Amino acid sequence: MRMPHWPTLPWQQNPEYDLTNILQLLKILGSPHKSTPPVIHIAGTNGKGSTVAILKSIFEAANYKVHAYTSPHLIEFNERIILAGEQITDHYLFEICERTRRASETLNMEPRFFEAVTAASFLAFSEVKADILLLETGLGGRLDATNVITQPLLTIITPISYDHTEYLGNSLQVIAAEKAGIIKPNVPCVISSQVQEVYEVLLNKCNNDSSPAFCYEYDFIIFKNNNHSFQYSTANIKQNFPAPSLLGDHQLINAAAAIAAVSLINKQFHITKQQIDTGLQNTIWPARIQKIDQAKYAHLINSHIQIWVDGAHNSNGAQVLAHWIRHNLTEPTYLILGMTKNRNIKDFCSHFYGIIIKGYTVKVLSEPSSYNATTLAEQASLTGIEFAPAEELIDAIVKIDNQTKSSSINIVICGSLFLAADFFKLIQGLSSR
Repeated sequence: MRMPHWPTLPWQQNPEYDLTNILQLLKILGSPHKSTPPVIHIAGTNGKGSTVAILKSIFEAANYKVHAYTSPHLIEFNERIILAGEQITDHYLFEICERTRRASETLNMEPRFFEAVTAASFLAFSEVKADILLLETGLGGRLDATNVITQPLLTIITPISYDHTEYLGNSLQVIAAEKAGIIKPNVPCVISSQVQEVYEVLLNKCNNDSSPAFCYEYDFIIFKNNNHSFQYSTANIKQNFPAPSLLGDHQLINAAAAIAAVSLINKQFHITKQQIDTGLQNTIWPARIQKIDQAKYAHLINSHIQIWVDGAHNSNGAQVLAHWIRHNLTEPTYLILGMTKNRNIKDFCSHFYGIIIKGYTVKVLSEPSSYNATTLAEQASLTGIEFAPAEELIDAIVKIDNQTKSSSINIVICGSLFLAADFFKLIQGLSSR
């Protein structure tokens, strides 16, 4: 569904930005954020969406009804708002947005896009029955519109790295302090794998707020087994779990955070080991090292090409993806890259040196502020990897198909979730070509 227009003003254009707007808006709407199911609030740089997806799958395996709020979406805006396990309908989405728009008019207010959408979402979360709300921050934490939740059941901080530095700050400590803004007094906090300087910021915040911290490496840890499983270990238990359906060792870290979260609230939910196993194996989260069924693009190219799509868009994501390619793909691998402006192109691409044969760059059609293909190729080639611009995604795919003589190759599409959206639209016949 296409969304109504709301202004999107970067934080740096309004240094007085705080939570006043959304709190006023929510008050006019009847304070729906105070009437939601119990909330698990999740912030971090990488792995937020995957952690939400894993938790959702685990809770649903235990027959609980789950609300979820994530961003951005891939194809349809409705993907952001999950009500009792189902995407919000167009009709209900329009209704809550209209109610929010009218409320903002009574205040003579022009809320920012994410403020308005978050306020509207709280209406839906308060009006549809569910057992749990998995609430992902949009950007940061302290000043994020979702941070009007003052008494969540639990908070989770996923791995923090450099991203959105123009908004959050240019040091890991400052970024971590922003993300730590969701930590609440006396509310347990699961802290996923972090570098030491981030651990110090998060643990200090937990200590100051009397928030019990349950921390990776300190309180729980995982060990990868050789049989597509991993061991989850604390001071009191050691249990083996099946590897999640989401690919990559980083997803084991996300799975561990989800298991830790469930363990801390399980007196309330009574989720069994078998239900956790089922949830891990049934998790669905598109564009995360996703192997695309060749039948879906057989009409475009030859069958010897396997396409993978991943939403990696920052250096940490690129490092994780490159590690997975190195250890899992034996055939020659090509990269198709599209990126949003202000990303560090050279830093991102450097992780693929010695791993890919060649790269092609494209402008991301679903992202107006993306780099053009020529600029992207020039900057990416500074890593020593050969990159060439292409007109569109399909042109890059066809060029790789035409130039390779290998009987089997891989194409990895990455750099932006919006590029993943372009690809899915292409193979679904929804492209504007």
